[in-house]
Amino acid sequence: MGDTSDMRAAYIERFGPPEGIVVGGLPAPRPGPTDVLVDVAATTVNPVDTLIRSGSYRTPLSFPFVIGRDMVGTVAEAGPGAPGFAPGDPVWCNSLGHGGRQGPAAERAVVPADRLYPLPAGVRAEDAVAVAHPAATAYLALFTHGRLRPGETVLVAGAAGNVGSALVTLAVWAGARVVATAAAPDADYVRSLGAAEVLDYAAPGLAGQLADAAPRGVDVHVATHGRHDLEVAVPLLARRGRIVVFAGTTARPVLPVGQLYQKDGALVGFVISRATVAELAQAADAVGQLLTAGRLRPRAVEEMPLADAAEAHRRMERGELRGRRVVLRV
Repeated sequence: MGDTSDMRAAYIERFGPPEGIVVGGLPAPRPGPTDVLVDVAATTVNPVDTLIRSGSYRTPLSFPFVIGRDMVGTVAEAGPGAPGFAPGDPVWCNSLGHGGRQGPAAERAVVPADRLYPLPAGVRAEDAVAVAHPAATAYLALFTHGRLRPGETVLVAGAAGNVGSALVTLAVWAGARVVATAAAPDADYVRSLGAAEVLDYAAPGLAGQLADAAPRGVDVHVATHGRHDLEVAVPLLARRGRIVVFAGTTARPVLPVGQLYQKDGALVGFVISRATVAELAQAADAVGQLLTAGRLRPRAVEEMPLADAAEAHRRMERGELRGRRVVLRV
C-alpha cells in the first residue's frame, strides 16, 4: 500500500462503550526510520483493551485510535534503523495501543523495532497471539518482580485462567514446585500443566491445606483473581518470600505487617503497561522458547472476524470469556 491508500481497521473516535468501535477505512500508516510496517494476520482482546477504549485507563493516544495491543503478522517493510527484519518475516508484538502507539486491530500496523519479535517457525498465528499477553505477564510476575529461582515453591491462586495457566507453565519450566488453587472441575487441567498440588479454592479449610502443601513455605505467591487475601498469604510465606500483585484495581486487603517484616517478606506490585522495552524483550524470549517447545498453548481459542470487535469487547466486559481467548482475524 502506498502513503495515501486506505486499510480496514477497528477504531474509536472518542472514549466510550463498545458500540463506539467503528470498523472501516483509515489511512494506512507509514513506518519511521526505526519502525517496522507489519501486515497484521490476527489480534486479540485483553481486559486492558476495554479499559483503554472506555477511557478508564488513561494513556497518551490520538483519535482516531486503532484498538488492541497484541498482534501476529508478517513484515511488509522495515525502516533503515530496524535491522534484523525483512519483508515476509513472521513476527509478533504485545505492546501496541499504549503510550502513544496505535493498536494493531487493522490490516497494517507500525511497530517500533525494539518491540517486535520473531515468531518461531511452525507456530500458528492464532496460538501465538492468544498466549502472548498472558504469558508475558506471567513471566514478568514470576521472574522480573518475583525473582523466582529453581527449586523454590510458587503458589498460583486462580491457576486455570489465561494468566494462571501461563504462571504454572513458566514456573514448572523454571524448575519450581507449583502449588495451585482452582475450581474443582479445572483441577485435572492444571495438573496437566505440571502443578504438584492442585487445591479447590472453594474448599473449607483451604489455608490449612495450603500450609500442608507447602511445608517449607511459599517463596513466590501470585494471585490472578485480584482479591488478595493477604491474611492467608503472608503466614504462608517462606523466609524472604515474595507476594506479587498484578490484579485487583479496587482491592483493599488487610496486610499483616508484623508477620510480613518478621519473615523478611516483600509485597510488590506491577502492571505490564509499565514494563520497560528490555523487560518485555526478556519475556518475549522466554515466550518464544516455550512456543518453540510446544509447551505454551492457549486452553481455548474462539476466532471472530475483525468486524465483530465491538461484540468481543462486550463479551469481555460481561465476563463471558473466562479461560478463553478471542482471536480477531484481520
